Amino acid sequence: MSLLKKIREDMKDAMRAKDKPRLGTLRMLLADVKKKQIDSGAGAAAEMPDADLIRVIQGAVKSREDSVTAYRSGGREDLAAKEEAEIAVLKSYLPKPLSPAELEAMAKDAIKETGAATLRDMGKVMKEIQSKAAGRVDGKTASEIVKRLLS
Repeated sequence: MSLLKKIREDMKDAMRAKDKPRLGTLRMLLADVKKKQIDSGAGAAAEMPDADLIRVIQGAVKSREDSVTAYRSGGREDLAAKEEAEIAVLKSYLPKPLSPAELEAMAKDAIKETGAATLRDMGKVMKEIQSKAAGRVDGKTASEIVKRLLS
């Protein structure tokens, strides 16, 4: 079963269970997916590949994390808690992230494969890591590790 079908089934289950927070989050996610499909020219009826769907989910998580920071700085704990609940729902659809040790090993392999020697080659290494990790790595963390290994 594709990830999109699983999300749609989970939305139906949330409707049946009257789980309003989960249902709202999944509806927003499916609206983001539909918007992305229309923007790409594929049309709303087209099936989105899992890799693209993972990127949409990661974007939604990042957006909500930014909102949590803004709400906390504004003293709105109630809204921050709501956003964190949505983040938890969204993260359940993302693949398990790589541990720092796994990421460092992958970075070392990517450096060997690309022949990178200086920080100027960082782009090649990051591209290699992103293609292999496919949604399982945070770009900021990977960037820090690659910088440390290349300097």
